[in-house]
Amino acid sequence: MGSAGSGKTTLAFLLEPESFLIRRTPQLVYRRTTIDSPSAYLESPWMRHHLIAAAQDASCVLMLVSADKTRTVYPPGFAKVFRVPVLGIITRAESCPDGVAAAEKELSRTGISEPYYKAELTREDSEGLQILLERLKPYRSDNTK
Repeated sequence: MGSAGSGKTTLAFLLEPESFLIRRTPQLVYRRTTIDSPSAYLESPWMRHHLIAAAQDASCVLMLVSADKTRTVYPPGFAKVFRVPVLGIITRAESCPDGVAAAEKELSRTGISEPYYKAELTREDSEGLQILLERLKPYRSDNTK
């Protein structure tokens, strides 16, 4: 989950490229190994319960924050409502290094413990992306990649 443009659908595509085309996500989309959520579910307080309910089917929750965004969208302590592990991911960290500290602060305020994974989702050679994909292997139900 994350704000608009944070890379949610791109990350889902990287985790299971064979299952879909990247396009706008108007509602929760359940795929073989991922659940992709629209930013409106996070950005609207009356829709967050849908994210909490969807996480009941997940092995972990990924909360994304883009280093190039300045607006916070996660309520304080929101990560604490989930019964599964929550990982904090900072996207565009390599292309916007000045925003990393603010993104880390938002993830901390949300209740996510370090380490935070810094990944450039649009570059397959991104070291941060490779570290993130390796970290996600134990949570993958299909045990691929």
